[in-house]
Amino acid sequence: MGSKEYEKAGVDLEAGYDVVKRIKKHVARTNRSGIVGNIGSFGGLFDLASLGYKEPLLVSGTDGVGTKLKLAFEMNKHDTIGQDVVAMCVNDVLAQGAEPLFFLDYVAVGKNHPEQIEQIVAGVADGCVKAGCALIGGETAEMPGLYDINEYDLAGFAVGCVEKKEVIDGSKVKVGNTLIGLASSGVHSNGFSLVRKILRDNNIDLKQNYGFSRPIGEVLLEPTRIYVKPVLKAIKAGLVNGVAHITGGGFDENIPRILPENTGISIDEGTWPIPPIFQFLEEKGNINHREMFNIFNMGIGMVLACDSDKALDLLTNLIDSGEKAYIIGTITKATGVLIK
Repeated sequence: MGSKEYEKAGVDLEAGYDVVKRIKKHVARTNRSGIVGNIGSFGGLFDLASLGYKEPLLVSGTDGVGTKLKLAFEMNKHDTIGQDVVAMCVNDVLAQGAEPLFFLDYVAVGKNHPEQIEQIVAGVADGCVKAGCALIGGETAEMPGLYDINEYDLAGFAVGCVEKKEVIDGSKVKVGNTLIGLASSGVHSNGFSLVRKILRDNNIDLKQNYGFSRPIGEVLLEPTRIYVKPVLKAIKAGLVNGVAHITGGGFDENIPRILPENTGISIDEGTWPIPPIFQFLEEKGNINHREMFNIFNMGIGMVLACDSDKALDLLTNLIDSGEKAYIIGTITKATGVLIK
């Protein structure tokens, strides 16, 4: 089928070529050791041997941004959502103690708008730079009839590496360990189906401030924080026993994933500041306060477990790396998640 015939079917090949030209400079920003070849090949190449691992374990993760995309459409703001998709993948890889090496993105659109896709990929590149991983490939699929012409879906895939003897699998976590929380940048990329319901039920205008210093749509679109570099530094210092990425399911689902059997956690609410956006959602949605911790990150995007006698060293290490970090609780003999 010729390009004109394809265009009649709703697919613009010329716009696709324009996208490739536009994103090359953003891909170049993510260059790192191990990259082989240039973007545009049928597959992305990476030379693992060049990094000097002795017993490398590859750790992979894939994720999307969920219905947070709907807010990006409504705000017509597409330059941060790419960092979200990178963060969701690399923070998961990091939870195993792995260094993210490379990333691939997938953008599916109803109509190819090159400027819009450039904004999305620029955000992906921003995330890759923050995570220290290379953007080595991706796909932009134009699918008229499946997606609205002004909407798109976004997903990503990350691969990291860790020495076999250094993998973080929770085996070092034990009763008495201290839990240290790293501040989130806001709602991150989970819970947005509920967020959007609260916005609809209360006729919230995304472009109004509602007491915030900027429009609430921008507050909600604040990109997910990437914790890779500071947490890897702390891991290499031998300070970390376990890592939990606080995503969908909040504290109740994610922290127990690193616990030994027949143990639980005790969290001291008040040991960290809960961002105002969560109070806003709780009040407008009439949500039980305890239930909020079962849905959202409540201001803590990642939790690290460490030996109690290393807690202050870990806290100092993270703060020196520019993180806002707090001692938020302990691992206990009592099962379940207790929030005091």
